Amino acid sequence: MSDEEPNMSTGRKTTLSENTLFGMGNPLLDISAVVDKDFLDKFGLKPNDQILAEDKHKALFEEIVKRNKVEYHAGGSTQNSVKIAQWMIQKPHKVATFFGCIGTDHFGEILKKKAEEAHVDAHYYEQNVEPTGTCAACITGDNRSLVANLAAANCYKKEKHLDLDSNWELVKKAKVYYIAGFFLTVSPESILKVAKHASDNNKIFCMNLSAPFISQFFKEPLMMIMPYVDILFGNETEAATFAKELGFETDDIAEIAKKTQNLPKENTKRQRVVVFTQGKDDTVATVGEKVTMFPVLDIDQNAIVDTNGAGDAFVGGFLSALVQEHALEECIRAGHYAANVIIRRVGCTFPEKPDFH
Repeated sequence: MSDEEPNMSTGRKTTLSENTLFGMGNPLLDISAVVDKDFLDKFGLKPNDQILAEDKHKALFEEIVKRNKVEYHAGGSTQNSVKIAQWMIQKPHKVATFFGCIGTDHFGEILKKKAEEAHVDAHYYEQNVEPTGTCAACITGDNRSLVANLAAANCYKKEKHLDLDSNWELVKKAKVYYIAGFFLTVSPESILKVAKHASDNNKIFCMNLSAPFISQFFKEPLMMIMPYVDILFGNETEAATFAKELGFETDDIAEIAKKTQNLPKENTKRQRVVVFTQGKDDTVATVGEKVTMFPVLDIDQNAIVDTNGAGDAFVGGFLSALVQEHALEECIRAGHYAANVIIRRVGCTFPEKPDFH
């Protein structure tokens, strides 16, 4: 998105072909329900957080499905984002590709069906040792506490899936790559292979800080991939944790963005772009040598149904403009639009067509 790439800012609509956008991550079935503070306290959950399920959360999954108003939606951070990108693009279908691991079970069938309905070209690695992964979304007011039980998602194997010629061909077809930081807990070697391919071929590799625990407990694989990251996403909490873990010694978000942009980078043809969202506050992005603030769309607090998927939706909207080679400002505007649509609905779901111009 620097001066070497004038086509980024022409604003023309590029004709897109299938498999231009590649995503890989944890495909999960979201189980969402409105809960109360007692429920959060019982399982030691913060109102707004993302964690991996431990043994003590087993009962949480049993209890949440018994709630009267429980909803099931196809989820998983990366899968949400590529789905939203495809929704924003509309036609052609299958611009977005998705890889991840599921079980040979009912939940797995739902995920396959939902991916097909969203016109995403999903190629799942299917195994029968672990069941399809789930994510409990515990909603209180406009907060959401996510507890992911990866199960099958954790079983993704590079040599069993990514390395297969037919699958790798799909990877090679892409121009833009997106993998959420969550996948660092599953298969860093798969991420590295894709990231190196992007870097070696001057294509765009995007990643997300995803959750504070990624920077805290998976810092090593995160920093192994960082030199290949062309665009890094995150929210204000994740940015602060990342800065702390890297000893940036600042809690100023613009400064954190700048320092992150300046971390070592393999492909010097592209300057790294860092984009941090802050809920209802301005989105912070590095634009060349500057850090710029982009205000989000105004929304009445009462219109917010649930913020689950807002970050994924922002990335999805952003990617939809990015694959069409639009300027950074346009990508952010598309991200803000998508997030604004998603927070008015339960889960990461969307109306039939976008109304974005």
